[in-house]
Amino acid sequence: MNYIASSKRYSDMAYRKCGGSGLFLPAISLGLWHNFGFIDSLENARQILKQAFDCGITHFDLANNYGPPPGSAEENFGKILKGEFGSYRDQMVISTKAGYGMWEGPYGNGGSKKYLSASLDQSLKRMGLNYVDIFYHHRPDPDTPIEETMTALDLFVRQGKALYVGISNYKPREATQAIRILRELGTPCIIHQPRYSMFDRWVEGGLLDFLEENHVGCIPFSPLAQGLLSNKYLAGIPSESRAASHRGNGAIEEDQITQDRINKVRKLKVLAEARGQNLAQMALAWILKDKRITSVLIGVSKPEQVVDSIACLKNIIFTEDEIDEINVILE
Repeated sequence: MNYIASSKRYSDMAYRKCGGSGLFLPAISLGLWHNFGFIDSLENARQILKQAFDCGITHFDLANNYGPPPGSAEENFGKILKGEFGSYRDQMVISTKAGYGMWEGPYGNGGSKKYLSASLDQSLKRMGLNYVDIFYHHRPDPDTPIEETMTALDLFVRQGKALYVGISNYKPREATQAIRILRELGTPCIIHQPRYSMFDRWVEGGLLDFLEENHVGCIPFSPLAQGLLSNKYLAGIPSESRAASHRGNGAIEEDQITQDRINKVRKLKVLAEARGQNLAQMALAWILKDKRITSVLIGVSKPEQVVDSIACLKNIIFTEDEIDEINVILE
């Protein structure tokens, strides 16, 4: 039976304008960093994607190396897209990236035009797409002139392989250069994807203000600090968690789950419950309270976690007392 999306999917989701572009993104976007590779259940991935779309999540974020193994998340996404979502492509925003190691040799990593062009072609083939909506350079490459990398992004838009371009993991100085070059080329950077959570607030040191001033959107990843800002680790490290399995690819390391952080998480949990939320919902709401944020990326392992995450949108307003209490806890 063909998948028919919920007729109510747009009713409960908020959509925010992405920088100075005409593109709107859902306040909650789905990242396929984990749980969509060949080692994972394809059927579970299918159900997650359908649940997300039924909840109004229209933006699906990938990268060439997502898996494991690298490339498998895109390939699985392509299979599901073809089998379930073919008639909905024009209602979806699909993004991918390149920048980290993807294949052996000098042309499978970094920011060269050679690597980025080959990677994007491979990503399109794996997903069965003619174009992606957003293509990111995944990280700055000190071995490639930034002008070369940004010229490649501009080229992909002119070739019709990407509608928009963005950057990820760029610090303020590097982001300033990239955004200026792209503007001069006539292909503005519409979005930046940095790591940001209650436990990792570096973007507040000037990057968010800079992005707002330059009409660039912001879509943070790892808003739950790889699960630390949830109930997952309050009673120790679960045997099925990525921290316990040492799966890598961005999984939280055991030494990051310190007693000091767990104590902070417990205090944050009390505050979240007073707000009528669970801890993960409050952590997402805490990021979305900022009008400079376009969307926040969630990663889930089960369809029901999508529904739970989206419930954060019911309360993204924080009182000054709540903000002060959170800041004291996080000191």
